[in-house]
Amino acid sequence: MRRVFAGVGILVAAVLAGWVLAGPTLRPVAAQDAANTPAFYTEKVRPLFVTNCGKCHMDMNHKGGLSLQTKDSTMKGGRHGAVIVPGDPANSLLVKLIRHEGPPDDPRPMPAKAPKMSDADIATIEQWVKAGAVMPDDPAPAP
Repeated sequence: MRRVFAGVGILVAAVLAGWVLAGPTLRPVAAQDAANTPAFYTEKVRPLFVTNCGKCHMDMNHKGGLSLQTKDSTMKGGRHGAVIVPGDPANSLLVKLIRHEGPPDDPRPMPAKAPKMSDADIATIEQWVKAGAVMPDDPAPAP
């Protein structure tokens, strides 16, 4: 039994030593997935916007006056005003539209002319909005 505990202790010490030696390049998984970081937007949210919204709301297309290209344009919103209320997904028009729960006087559910986004993708966007809709000032161009 002592050998098992000694072996586990050595393994833990080796893992910790490797982590310490590697320095700041290793981050806990929770930090990598923190929804209140620009990295979360860049790695998880922006690809969803590019795939599901980009055809109508990125690059030169700004249907409804909405551009999701930059932080400023995203926060400005479109003809119906702001589409994101940072920290409040329940009152964010964008979340309502991708959930297909928008009010009757608003534009059609999004994405238009495409199937509803998956529940997991919607949850990712909701998590991002709830965490403050943090995004870089100048995200990389869409692929």
